[in-house]
Amino acid sequence: MSTKLSGPGSTRTPGRGPVGPGLPRTARTARHHAPVTATGLAVKVVLLGLVAGIAIWAAFPLVEAEKWVGLALLAATTAGLFYLYLTPRHIPAKYLVPGTLFLIAFQVFPVLYTASTAFTNFGDGHRGSKDDAIVAIQSSSVQQVPGSTEYALSVATAGDPATGALVFLVTDPATGVVSAGDADGLRRLDPADVTVGSGGKVTAADGYTVLNFGQASARSQEITDLVVPTAGGALRSSGLSRAYEGRAIRAYDAGCDCVTDSESGKRWTADEKTGSFVAADGERLAQGWQVNVGLENFSRVLTDPNISGPFFGTLLWNFAFAIGSTGFTFLLGMAIALALHSPRMRGTNLYRVLLILPYAMPSFAMLLVWRDMFNTDFGLVNNLFGLGVDWFGEAWSARTAVLLVQLWLGYPYMFLVATGALQAIPKELTEATSVDGASPWQSFRAVTLPLLLVALSPLLIASFAYNFNNINAIWLTTEGGPFPADNPRNGATDLLITYTYRLAFGAQGAEFGTAAAVSIFIFAIVATVSAISFRNTRKQEEVYS
Repeated sequence: MSTKLSGPGSTRTPGRGPVGPGLPRTARTARHHAPVTATGLAVKVVLLGLVAGIAIWAAFPLVEAEKWVGLALLAATTAGLFYLYLTPRHIPAKYLVPGTLFLIAFQVFPVLYTASTAFTNFGDGHRGSKDDAIVAIQSSSVQQVPGSTEYALSVATAGDPATGALVFLVTDPATGVVSAGDADGLRRLDPADVTVGSGGKVTAADGYTVLNFGQASARSQEITDLVVPTAGGALRSSGLSRAYEGRAIRAYDAGCDCVTDSESGKRWTADEKTGSFVAADGERLAQGWQVNVGLENFSRVLTDPNISGPFFGTLLWNFAFAIGSTGFTFLLGMAIALALHSPRMRGTNLYRVLLILPYAMPSFAMLLVWRDMFNTDFGLVNNLFGLGVDWFGEAWSARTAVLLVQLWLGYPYMFLVATGALQAIPKELTEATSVDGASPWQSFRAVTLPLLLVALSPLLIASFAYNFNNINAIWLTTEGGPFPADNPRNGATDLLITYTYRLAFGAQGAEFGTAAAVSIFIFAIVATVSAISFRNTRKQEEVYS
């Protein structure tokens, strides 16, 4: 039984939809799915094999660290990818999933990791677990005592002699056993893999590069600092050719959850809130552990005078820098675009090539050039105009110099986008205003500028967000300076991003938790400003659409 449809020769079979006369289901299916070629099949096999290889490679460290949730997530993701690409279904998902995975890996995960770090005390001295801190405390207190066993020492690396991780190759004087030691402990080596010279000193070992005297001397401080944990204490170097197994004078007592110095009798008790061992007089041991501190980092940013004062002052300058960099470059770029858009101009192509030269040059190199041009003694700016301004020595002159550099670097981009937007504006609109008796300025203000802003507002918002975090513009010119005498951590031209960088990697030690909290503030500020600006842009588009 069939029902005639409007199309000639088309029929409808109950429960099966419209089909061509006599067209079997297999033919209809083939019509909608292109045949898989040998090349396509080979590419699919290679890519899925690569996915499987990456999954296996990532599974081993997860199993070793006993991260079962991560392992389950890895297995589920891998199985899902295989199911998706080995079946002919879910065609849209085949295109959406790769982009989604990259978005999660390179955008969502870093943001979530930064946010999680902001709630911890992660930083120098607080990088690992409590057990790691205890081992570090005991190992660093190792001292040579009467009767300490001494070993013949060779210093080696498993990689580059200048930068590779150091390894102690030691020979037991009693048994002749050769072991390799690092911060993770001692590992016995197969006698067939090592060559031992006179005095028990290792001269060669498979998998290691033995350093000569000059190479070892260049890394003498690292050799001195290396401590190799052992069952009876720890190994430390005594010069470049001998090592001793010393005794730790500081020991951890689980009963009191404290560390005691056997020589002085001083005791440091564990403080779980701060992840540190603290003595009765307030002294903290340098080695601590990572703990969750809640909102403490955010509270420090807002209430600690050493951070909140520089933070709010830097925030005001940050807004001024981002608005000034975006606004000035837009005004100059638009003015030049308007001038070259005039039909009375000649040689516009040559002018355009010359004007975009700054845009074609590497910005980091030009920032360094401009830094030298603003030099007080031999800089081109002072010599050309007969000035004696200490551009980077005073707060406002340094800020002015930075904005001028940004103006030179940024106006070509605004010139290009404004030129494209002007060419998209119909000439009939401006001609109509002229017919109505409007002056060129009135025509520009009533027609050209609003239409330009409608087209360029998203780009201006993106430029503002970029300049708000433009670390290169500051770091390569002023490095955040000049700095006041009472605060070497925050300079007059510092942006929040450079201030955060100095918090995380400054000479006072890394404070990743605090830096992550400041990063969250930066993210919230930029996101809020961008959301408000985009909402106003949509309203403007509705007016002029």
